[in-house]
Amino acid sequence: MSLAHTVVFRLNHEKGSTEYDAFLVDAREILTGIPGVQDFRIRDQVSAKSDLTLQFSMVFADEQAYRAYDAHPAHVAFVAERWVPEVAAFQEYDFIDR
Repeated sequence: MSLAHTVVFRLNHEKGSTEYDAFLVDAREILTGIPGVQDFRIRDQVSAKSDLTLQFSMVFADEQAYRAYDAHPAHVAFVAERWVPEVAAFQEYDFIDR
């Protein structure tokens, strides 16, 4: 049973700034390099109903693959070194198929 991991967030950086773009480029490179990550996507949120403006989504073969990703040193470092200082707000959602 696959697990879909989604994080919707807003950066501290202004859209189009060097820092904004670098965060997204680095996230794609780092997170897709972690074993188990499938179908990684970065999306812009377009609804006026939310101030969270970006989404990362990815799929894992199962919950065990997701847990391995979550504990992977590259993910842990990304969260500590980039996510915490550069993300203003976020919501995380993890879904499994019914």
